[in-house]
Amino acid sequence: MSSHASTHPASTPRIAVPIWLSLCVALIALLLFATQAHAASAAEIDREVNQTLKTFQKIEGAKAYLPIAKGMLVFPKVYKAGIGIGGEYGEGALRVGGKTVGYYSTAAASIGFQLGAQAKSIIVLFTNESALEKFRSSEGWKVGVDGSVALVDIGAGKALDTTNIKDPVIGFIFGQKGLMYNLTLEGAKFTKLDK
Repeated sequence: MSSHASTHPASTPRIAVPIWLSLCVALIALLLFATQAHAASAAEIDREVNQTLKTFQKIEGAKAYLPIAKGMLVFPKVYKAGIGIGGEYGEGALRVGGKTVGYYSTAAASIGFQLGAQAKSIIVLFTNESALEKFRSSEGWKVGVDGSVALVDIGAGKALDTTNIKDPVIGFIFGQKGLMYNLTLEGAKFTKLDK
């Protein structure tokens, strides 16, 4: 019989983390930190907001919404990426009377079937002063908690119609080919930036 003691510590149980989960976390971290590391300047955001508004006005019927807005929150590029778990981030500006009055970020997380990355533009219009002031006085405004956004969803080949708009906050999500449909802003958080 050997009386020599083992020099190996007692084995500790290992927690198996699926590789896809590790990749998802890494991808989300990369997306969020990379976009924040390259935070746009106020001038860059204003330039991109101007271009986004020009693109928006090319969508049939979209110009009719702008005069009813007391304020508009414009995010020129919101990047979304994910593998099972996803995240999105973008920076934009709040315009009142055609002038920028503040800069904001939008961020959201999602779980479900998703793979890849995409960029989209978001415009949120405040159609009454009270909704606009509630938004401006908040530290962070989360869609579905602090207020709801009626997302305009026209589907393919239809035009926008302003005759039945009664909601105090309406939103549009669009890309290079026009309005995107079947999407949501639920859970997105808008946070004021110091620029």
